[in-house]
Amino acid sequence: MILSLGAALAFTAAALPAAAAQFVNIGTGPTGGTYYPVGAGIAKIWNSGITDMRANAQSSGGTRNNIQLMETGEAQVIFADGLYYDAYNGRDSYKGTPKKFMRAMAPLYPEAIHIVVRKGSGIKSLADLRGRRVSVGAVGGSVELTSDNLFKNAGIDPADIKKDHLGHSESVAALQDRQIDAAITVGAIGISSVVEPMTLGIAELIDVPDAVVKKMIETTPYFAPLTIPAGSYKGQTRDVKTFSSPNILAVDEKLDEAAVYEMTKALFRHKGDLVVISARMNAMDPKHVKDIRIPLHPGALKFYREIGAVK
Repeated sequence: MILSLGAALAFTAAALPAAAAQFVNIGTGPTGGTYYPVGAGIAKIWNSGITDMRANAQSSGGTRNNIQLMETGEAQVIFADGLYYDAYNGRDSYKGTPKKFMRAMAPLYPEAIHIVVRKGSGIKSLADLRGRRVSVGAVGGSVELTSDNLFKNAGIDPADIKKDHLGHSESVAALQDRQIDAAITVGAIGISSVVEPMTLGIAELIDVPDAVVKKMIETTPYFAPLTIPAGSYKGQTRDVKTFSSPNILAVDEKLDEAAVYEMTKALFRHKGDLVVISARMNAMDPKHVKDIRIPLHPGALKFYREIGAVK
């Protein structure tokens, strides 16, 4: 008999098997982003709902840094974008050094790849980025890696792009000061670094052609087609075609199975608390667990089987 999600989550504070307190450090992201406040909310849920759980959210440099923290034992749970797939499988920048210690706990929300161009720049397509100044995020970060692959699949040599390695707020300021022509921003629809320039009327979004999206998915299986609906941003009068990278919560394979089961269960029971922190967490749904591209932790797998999300 398949349990409903509501029935499966009908419990009070859960207790772990009699043992010493379970300490869990959560690798999140910069304090100004979404990962950190959501991570703090998750820590609060686990601490209040699971007896003997001691969880703490740690700010970090994002996915790449989080994977490093898990590898060194400084984090047991991490937020991770699609780079988790490359890391686990030893692809691209992780070639020869697969991070097989990672296991999936929960699907979170998709992050859209936004191609933001300055109004008046004359940029109408990806091909027009050739020779232009484009913000691509931190040096060697997941946004730059995605950008380089995007350029290549669009027939552009990354060396022909004048890269600026700027953060979210710096990219907005640079667009406003006409110091850059475009910015590639990865984030959930409604991310502030796109809202701000669109609201100011200094930028617009351009499409990623279907053929390029197809190539991106062929080379990077965790990507998926995505449409940014018209009206998602001020002045956006049409749908914009692009692709997305999913976020997940990953855990260390060494984390206790019973603990991960209770943590996963509590996460979905208190989803509403996380939505209050960020509306993006509305997208967290057990049905998306099938889209995760690395093995589930046995504790999480037990929960998803219990509610009928997986067989």
